[in-house]
This record gives sequence, C-alpha cells and structure tokens, in this order.
Amino acid sequence: MNKVRFLMIGVGGMGQAHIRNILEIENAEIVGLVDPSEQSIKRARSRLRVLQDVPSFSNIEDAFDAVQADAAVIVTPHSQHFDQGMACLQKGLHVLMEKPFVAGSENARKIIQEAEAVGRHLVVSYQRHLQGPYIYLRNLIQSGELGEIRFITAYQAQSWLESQRGTWRQNKSLSCGGQLNDSGSHLIDVVLWLTGLTPEAVLANIDNRGTEVDIDSALTIRFVGGAMGTINVVGSATVNWWEDVSIHGTNGCAWYRNGEILVSKGMNGPVERVSEQALPPSSNPDADFVNLVFGRIASPAAPAECGYQVARFTEAAWQSAETNQFVSFTV
Repeated sequence: MNKVRFLMIGVGGMGQAHIRNILEIENAEIVGLVDPSEQSIKRARSRLRVLQDVPSFSNIEDAFDAVQADAAVIVTPHSQHFDQGMACLQKGLHVLMEKPFVAGSENARKIIQEAEAVGRHLVVSYQRHLQGPYIYLRNLIQSGELGEIRFITAYQAQSWLESQRGTWRQNKSLSCGGQLNDSGSHLIDVVLWLTGLTPEAVLANIDNRGTEVDIDSALTIRFVGGAMGTINVVGSATVNWWEDVSIHGTNGCAWYRNGEILVSKGMNGPVERVSEQALPPSSNPDADFVNLVFGRIASPAAPAECGYQVARFTEAAWQSAETNQFVSFTV
C-alpha cells in the first residue's frame, strides 16, 4: 500500500477540517465524499478545489460499491456513528471516529470488539492527545514530578447554547446529548487521560437552559485511591472559547490556561511559565491515524478505549443529575 485511501463520511465543518489535514499528508488521499446533503458536498468542493474530481455519494453503501478505500473518517451526527462505523469495519476499513465516539458505552464496547474481531484499527479523534501543551502535562504527571495527584479541576466555557441553536447538535435524537457529550467530552477525556486516574463515583448538577439537551454541567468526582476532581462545562457562556485545567499533586502543581502552561514544583515553589520552545511538537489525529495504518506506530494517540471510558463517565453523570445522588462506576 503506497497511500491510505480515505472515504470522508460527513463533509461539514469538522469534516472539512479533517480533509485539510489529510490533504497535507504525503501518503494519503481522499477517494470518496459521503454526505446526504448535496449542498454540503458543493460547499466542500468550493472551499477545497482539489476535491472537484473526487466522487460523491449520498450514502456509504453506494460508496462501498463504487470506490476502493482503506479507511474512513466519520464526522456525522453522533447518533449515526455506531452504524456507520460497524459498516465500515465489516467492509474491511480502518476507522477514525470523531468525538464523542458512539452513542452509549454499550455500543462503544460492541464496536471495539468488532474492530478487534476483524483486525482493523478503530481510533477516536481526541486531538488534545496530540497537542504539545497537553502532551507536556501528561508527561509531567506520568513522570511523577508532581507526586501523587490529589486534585484535578477542569473548566470549559463556550457560547454553545447560542452558536448551536437550531442545529442537529441540540436535537437529542441526532446528538444523543448536549454540550457535555459534545465539546465537554474533550474535557472528560483530558481529566482521565492526563492523570490516569480511575473514577469511582460522580455527582452531577446539570441545567438544560430550556433546551432538550444538557447545556451547563457541574460535576464532582471521587477517584479510586482518594483523589478528588471537578469538571465544569458552561455551554451558556458569552465567550467563544475558554479552557482551563488545574492539577495538584503532593510535590507540585500544574495549570493549563487556554494554551499556556504554568508549573510550580515543591512546597511553595515559584510559579513558572513553560515556554513554547519547551513544549513537545503538536500533530493531529489524521496524521497519527495514517502512521498507525502504515505500522509506523504501535498504538494510536487516542485509542477507542478512551471513547468508551468517556461514554461510561457521561452516562454516569446524566444518571446522577436525574437522581441527585453520587453514581458509582462498575468495574
């Protein structure tokens, strides 16, 4: 195989972001565009002229019959991910799935098992696993320099209530959940991936702000071993984007402040800003996925198991919000 031949399933805004990434990869090409919206296909072609001669299809079955592909990137409404992912795997394609993976932890476990059964790669597109600031934080935590992690708090603010009003993302039957399940899934993943901690129980307070999906979420977490944490997702914010993560260990602290990294080591050590030059290089999920398919790396930056763990956590948070009680995680 000289190139990884991609089917792009979903060519809206995020789909086009993946397309741009793939077009920059030497050993990758796009052989088919799949989207039921002819307008979305036309828009993608007008913005990316290189797609003019790439065939398009309204459904994946027609694409399977017409083109030879090695892999698929799935960037469609969340409720469609499971069926489309299963179909691609059963056709022998490797799959890169946009967050928040598939609807529900049961489906997540099923599709992971299917990928294992057919011997194909299944990866979730959590790009923070490939961004220098977050890689730096994870390496710092995993090195033990901060000591035992005792507390982590993560905060995200986005004008999601207004910016996504009237779109499929606030249609529960298509999105399978609201902001906690959308941008918020990145924050849940970051907390679990950075620390390596195992959640024991979660208590959630969630407000839909008059919609049919969750908008604002305040979560309190107990971890196995005694660490504590909070996750705060504000979908009704008036700012376009802000993200904070704070990690407190027995021998130091570290902070992510919307792209900037601060670190303090030892008791009452000075808080120092980490220079951009000291951060690991960044990449993207598409480049990582191509390297995986070619066997250049042994495992992806964000394996499908991360998607399962986020789905499991999100379900527990929703259950807690309904019962107003801590919900424990089963092993």
